[in-house]
Amino acid sequence: MELVQLALRGRVAVATIANPPVNALSAGVRAGLAEAVAKAGSDPAVDAIVIAAAGKAFIAGADISEFGKPPAAPILPDVLEAIETSAKPVVAAIQGVALGGGLEVALACHARVASPAARLGLPEIKLGIIPGAGGTQRLPRLIGAAKAFPMMLSGEPVSADKAAEYGLVDMVALGDVVEAAAALALDLASKGAPPRTADRMEALTPADREAFEALAADATKKSGDMPNAMALIEAVRGVFTLPFAEGMAAERALFRTLVADERSKALRYAFFAEREAAKVPGIEASVKPRPIAKAAVIGAGTMGGGIAMCFANAGIPVTLIETEQGQIDNGMNRVAAIYEMSVTRGSLTAEKRDERMALITGAVGLAAAHDADIVIEAAFEEMGVKKQIFGALDGIAKPGAILASNTSYLDIPTIAAATKRPQDVIGMHFFSPANVMKLLEVVRPAGVADDVVATAVALGRTLGKVPVVVGNCFGFVGNRMLAQRTRAAERLLIAGALPHEVDAAVTAFGFKMGPFAMSDLAGNDIGWRTRKSLGKKAAVADALCEAGRFGQKTGKGYYLYPAGARAGQRDPEVEALIARVSAERGVTRRSFTADEIVARLMDPMVNEGARILEEGIAARPGDIDIIWLNGYNWPAWRGGPMHWADTVGLDVIVKRLEAQAAESGDATLEPSPLLRRLATEGKGFSELKAQAA
Repeated sequence: MELVQLALRGRVAVATIANPPVNALSAGVRAGLAEAVAKAGSDPAVDAIVIAAAGKAFIAGADISEFGKPPAAPILPDVLEAIETSAKPVVAAIQGVALGGGLEVALACHARVASPAARLGLPEIKLGIIPGAGGTQRLPRLIGAAKAFPMMLSGEPVSADKAAEYGLVDMVALGDVVEAAAALALDLASKGAPPRTADRMEALTPADREAFEALAADATKKSGDMPNAMALIEAVRGVFTLPFAEGMAAERALFRTLVADERSKALRYAFFAEREAAKVPGIEASVKPRPIAKAAVIGAGTMGGGIAMCFANAGIPVTLIETEQGQIDNGMNRVAAIYEMSVTRGSLTAEKRDERMALITGAVGLAAAHDADIVIEAAFEEMGVKKQIFGALDGIAKPGAILASNTSYLDIPTIAAATKRPQDVIGMHFFSPANVMKLLEVVRPAGVADDVVATAVALGRTLGKVPVVVGNCFGFVGNRMLAQRTRAAERLLIAGALPHEVDAAVTAFGFKMGPFAMSDLAGNDIGWRTRKSLGKKAAVADALCEAGRFGQKTGKGYYLYPAGARAGQRDPEVEALIARVSAERGVTRRSFTADEIVARLMDPMVNEGARILEEGIAARPGDIDIIWLNGYNWPAWRGGPMHWADTVGLDVIVKRLEAQAAESGDATLEPSPLLRRLATEGKGFSELKAQAA
């Protein structure tokens, strides 16, 4: 079957792309489009041309199999120029998604008709690049840079109705989209030469330029370390300063630079790793999720309220449960205040706020969970409390209801043992604030039913999360690795580094905050309580807490926070305390470079990640990276800790860990067998195959 089929509908030639499942723009499709437009253009029986597609998608973008390979002729910009310069009008008939190169095809057409279900977007930013076939030049000319730039910066598609509102599509067709496109094409043909998007300048007003520059300044402030974001700003600015041909050349040059940039390669790696994380080894595609029509959340604190908001935001009714009415009132007021803040900022309408609040019902007592399809416990991190809750839920929840714990490190099988339905018990670890953070660790204990795992993953996506399935162990994946970084940070202080030096090295590496500033923000007493419950110690951190230095909330922690300041200041008392701890341990303090600090913090994490893979707690190195990218703010352009380790070289990390282990006498710093084996074989984590978590 031809990838592009040309057929006459009256005096309209319809070029239909047939490259299932998503009509990706392979070399064959590009060649077929170019040939179809040329053939129709030279046919005297044809007055106009429609580009359509078979199946559910218009064009979902580039052919993934061509990534990283030399481009095959014809390249997309040349095909689009042929479409745009056609003497006969070309109209895109868009059903389903038009993404990336697919939308660039539509932009090169002289008009666009969309079905009501169509979604249009330029998601290249998520791949570490920018549109490379005219998207940055044609979209602003069509709808204005102030609307086009945010679309490209977020990479999120817009609906057909929103596209019509923007002027991105000329009409939304309720019936046959190809028929509507053909009618529009004939109408354009009757009016003479078709209008080229490249020639349109009416949307590029001084006010539009001003609005774009404000958006660009904000993006620079938030994403200045992202090469693709900065390239996007430069490319879009070109629509105001360069002729179309020069703007296209500048876009293409920026695109090619990004394709070769290591940071962009890391972003592409993360994109594909997230796609892989959606595939759960050991769960057959035939396993169907259980229906979730109603939820309950146990605990109306910050975490429980945030989880309840996730359900309400997704349109799922949820009951928020506490032991006392006062706690419910506080929780509901907290949720209302967060929604009100969104309304004030303009990111949520008052109507949507009211709709979401109406979906959250406060209730006292576990009995209110009796009709929920899923119950998520978000109570204190104490095993006794959780076992008591799950034991009670066992007699309350309806048969087939999923019982999930939001625990961040406790043993799921022990919790499940409090019930007579362990097959229905799973871990669903949300990250704080739950209504904002994208990561969801789905903790899969032995004996849980496959459809429960499938439901947790599907529900995570419905809630707007990035779900990653992990095995059961203390701290699971993210917090287990974080514990190693926390220990390493304490070791650095005792060895000679100061808090501000460590934090500066970590922020220079790409994190938004360093470990000590973050601890002060979260509250140093949280880690202190956890250590005491586990019988563990951290000399510097414990001494700070014993002195009442809990962080920002007390005005002092690792840093001073005078008069409620959010940014900490160095404190001579803390630095003297650290020096005293070093002396008590007989340590001769020395200075560390930023690179040494980064290595001493990150290498133990990588080593723990290797152990996690050895134990089958994570299915793939990419799953670990997705957890750190979405739950711990690992800099996206570094691709995650395991990807970063591959770029450094596992042999280098092994040597550094051996040196640290010898210096400190800490056997946990010895390279894991997997890490050592891969280094010896000259391989990276990327060469490991997926395994069931």
